[in-house]
Amino acid sequence: MTDRFRTGSHDLPVTPALEAFMAGDWADPPADESGGPAEVAAWTAKRRAALSQAFPGERLVVASGSYHARSNDQDHRFRPHSDYVWLTGDQTSDAVLVLEPSGTQGHDAILFVRPRAERSTSAEFWRDRRYGELWAGRRPSLAETSAAYGLQCRHLDELDALAESGRRVPTRVRDADPELAAVLSELRLVKDDYEVEQLQLAVDITARGFADVVAELPRCLALGERAERWIEGTFWRRARLEGNDVGYSCIVAGGPHATTLHWIANDGPVRPGDLLLLDLGAEARSLYTADVTRTLPVTGTFTPLQRDLYQLVLDAQDAGIAAVRPGARFRDFHGACMAVMARGLADLGLLPCSVEEALDPSSTIYRRWTLCGSGHMLGLDVHDCAQARAQTYLDGVLRPGHVLTVEPGLYLQAEDLRLPEHLRGIGIRVEDDLLVTETGSRNLSAALPRTPSDIEQWMAPLR
Repeated sequence: MTDRFRTGSHDLPVTPALEAFMAGDWADPPADESGGPAEVAAWTAKRRAALSQAFPGERLVVASGSYHARSNDQDHRFRPHSDYVWLTGDQTSDAVLVLEPSGTQGHDAILFVRPRAERSTSAEFWRDRRYGELWAGRRPSLAETSAAYGLQCRHLDELDALAESGRRVPTRVRDADPELAAVLSELRLVKDDYEVEQLQLAVDITARGFADVVAELPRCLALGERAERWIEGTFWRRARLEGNDVGYSCIVAGGPHATTLHWIANDGPVRPGDLLLLDLGAEARSLYTADVTRTLPVTGTFTPLQRDLYQLVLDAQDAGIAAVRPGARFRDFHGACMAVMARGLADLGLLPCSVEEALDPSSTIYRRWTLCGSGHMLGLDVHDCAQARAQTYLDGVLRPGHVLTVEPGLYLQAEDLRLPEHLRGIGIRVEDDLLVTETGSRNLSAALPRTPSDIEQWMAPLR
């Protein structure tokens, strides 16, 4: 008979005697110390109600996802799907939320989960490498999950029976239904108070991680060719200590590496006289993430050229931040950033035409040196709500509760022959996380220095 447990090819055979010996004489596992409903439960109930209204009479299926192999028999650390977390608060693997039509309009929420195995009736707890308690740690029971999230919970093994039941209703599965995915993203665009609180927590952890990195910079100068890795590890330590993880791969880009927009190799040196671009975000335990970028002079002082270029990017960001307010179009802040950048590029003598011609939508040649967009929505994902339709997101209007980044950048490639030699190999980005309020916006990451003078003062102890 095929062994149904996930085991390794090198596992020793299990004898009947061992199987019988492992089955008895175990104390009851301790109850979950947290007990009672989780803080997020009150919010997830409202979110499920909003989704229910969008799809009356239809069965909705949203899964947390399962493990993904890293290599051979090693899995990546599990992280549940953001839509599932938003609707339930639960973070366990292999769970499935089903909203089952009830009455004429509403739905009954049923959470199908894989609970911990009972030690007296299943060998899973000591034999299964992926799910077994002795291998992977304790999973909550059905009762504990139900109490925490205020949901009716059933064993995952019962899910097929629901699908095969005689009741035939239209069914939408998140991973296969573009409309359901789009509606979920659009519902998630406006953050509730709980989400704003968690995003601020993630930003605060991130700020402390930046402080850790700055304190380590003198040591990095002596680490040689892979000093970027030390910085990455320094920030990751803070993210793991206070949060869940990093919210995305850290960008630690010294010198010309900063001209690569998504530099994640992080395997280069940190040299005196260079700029260091740090794009870092801690993920809170609730899985909400920050996304902040600062560009720092490695030894604590900008050169006159570095300072001028940095000020150009900062002026562009200030213009973008000023355009973030309720009622403004989402694209407005990007346009405000780019108008400043194009004028600055003209002042540097780089544009082969007028600023107006460069900014014309039929041209946009200024983008050679500022390639990407100036921001995106932020939340459970670093590029949050990505399945939302263009008319709601890119072509939409900002509303109180939207959280987005404002992050113009200047990327002067080392091989760009249109640049004078003294400008080549310089990359600068400044990024902050903005909450749209009733009257304007609030910078969640304002505690981190932004201006050249404030950055130099912040880094003064290094000198």
